[in-house]
Amino acid sequence: MFTSPARNFRAPPYGKHGCGAGVPYQAEVRIAEIEVTRKPRMDAERNRRRIIATARAAFADEGLDLPMREIARRAGLGIATVHRHFPARTDLVTAALAELVAECRGDMQASLSEPDPWRALSGAVHSFAEHRLQDRGLNEALFGSHPSAAAFAVDRREQARAMEQLVDRAREAGAVRPDVTVEDVRVCLSAIASFRLAHPAADLQRLVELLLIGLAAGDSASPEISTRPLRARRQATP
Repeated sequence: MFTSPARNFRAPPYGKHGCGAGVPYQAEVRIAEIEVTRKPRMDAERNRRRIIATARAAFADEGLDLPMREIARRAGLGIATVHRHFPARTDLVTAALAELVAECRGDMQASLSEPDPWRALSGAVHSFAEHRLQDRGLNEALFGSHPSAAAFAVDRREQARAMEQLVDRAREAGAVRPDVTVEDVRVCLSAIASFRLAHPAADLQRLVELLLIGLAAGDSASPEISTRPLRARRQATP
């Protein structure tokens, strides 16, 4: 009777120590594959957060024209890594400023909802100073017309329209001088921003208080002008 030679068959081991010792071999391989894939993704996300935090701080101090290569250097990454996450400057500016622009949007909505015309306008001016006058990049994005901030064009128009409404309300209520226009407010805020660039140590709160005193009619500015401290600029964390 012919008997076929025994086949050299070996079942795949199970677990780390063989059959029945735990998770099947194939499952262990799959887990290892997931871990290998997960690490690059985590590294990529960490790099993205670092780039955004670095860019936000750099734009705040030096404006939106800062070279991408310099942002990469400050982040401790290669320029190729930065471009892999943000192919164009517009992409990086949008990511770096999106949260701050949303905060400005919320502040302006709060001012529009304030029933008292003077408190509404003075609150908007304070918020403007807290955010944009302490942040050169945000100021260029919302108060100027920097080409890299094209994604915020709608916000820029809405902010300008809202400020005009606040000035008109305050003037009609007699809270500000009758000759005050929204352009006066814009010019004064722009002047304060420019002055701050040349004199970073200038007392921003005092400059804002002087602006409000100049706008106010009669006693409408008392006592809020001198009692609301400006919040310091919030730093991004990587």
